[in-house]
Amino acid sequence: MKNHKSGKIEVNNINIYYEIHGEGEPLLLIEGLGYSNWMWFKQIPAISRAYKVIVFDNRGVGNTDKPDSEYTIETMADDAAGLLKALGVDSAHVLGVSMGGFIAQELALNYPDMIKSLILVSTSLGGKDSMPKGSNLWNSFVKLWGLMPDVLELSGKGSSPIPLNPFGLTPEKKIRYGLSLAFTPEYFKNHPEEIDRIVEWRLSNPQPPYAWKRQLIAGMNFDAAQRAGQINVPTLVVTGSEDRVIPPERSKRLAEEIPNSRFITLEGTGHLLFIEQAEKFNKIVLGFLQQLSKQKELEIEWKEKKKWWRKIVSLFLSN
Repeated sequence: MKNHKSGKIEVNNINIYYEIHGEGEPLLLIEGLGYSNWMWFKQIPAISRAYKVIVFDNRGVGNTDKPDSEYTIETMADDAAGLLKALGVDSAHVLGVSMGGFIAQELALNYPDMIKSLILVSTSLGGKDSMPKGSNLWNSFVKLWGLMPDVLELSGKGSSPIPLNPFGLTPEKKIRYGLSLAFTPEYFKNHPEEIDRIVEWRLSNPQPPYAWKRQLIAGMNFDAAQRAGQINVPTLVVTGSEDRVIPPERSKRLAEEIPNSRFITLEGTGHLLFIEQAEKFNKIVLGFLQQLSKQKELEIEWKEKKKWWRKIVSLFLSN
């Protein structure tokens, strides 16, 4: 691919793996829990034609370092901001999916001057109600990872012993089970070759269980319910009508809390809507960003006109 650069760079005392695709205004893409940069395989080719797309692996996954110490969403936002600074990027548009949406919100709150706009996908405000005990999502995580309730008490002790495989699920079966939850049943059934491809990617560079738990606890401790109203950049929130991980109503509430945000529901899609309906999703993202660019151009043009009229008025007054 043209204009492609990749490497590792030291940020926040860890080595972060990143890739840069294309040229133009920078757009930072932030992954969700347990996912690495492979997840953007349907976004990079389309969006990098018009923008400089920056992808990276969060701490604890992919080719980035995986320290066995406490993770927080704030720390992961610091990682992302540090990466942009290290790459010489003063400000960027930011797109975050699921836990990546948490990181994106934290970025906008803690580094407002670095964020041009937010696109928050399949995500929420977080908080204690994001995964209530006894809910379908809670039960799915228990089945998927064999996590006992006491493990998920938000202690932050990622190294505490946990039963890793009590249900006899192999790593491949765990991945397939997780994907069956993240996709709609119809998509999961009708796209076996794509599912196999994703499983292969994940098995080729597996995330250590301790690192997955560190990321999970970071996400469960995140809560922007009382802070989202402070986000002051153009924001688009996108959800799938059939999302079983982050129910659509939670994404809608997020949009309601962020001033002047826009909200879009992609009908018939699940948590991984950006894969299920990639073409439509990419058009939404590009349309949002291009509209912002036009608005900025109009603002600049209006400012120039005001300067011109002021000069005309001052000439008349001086005569």
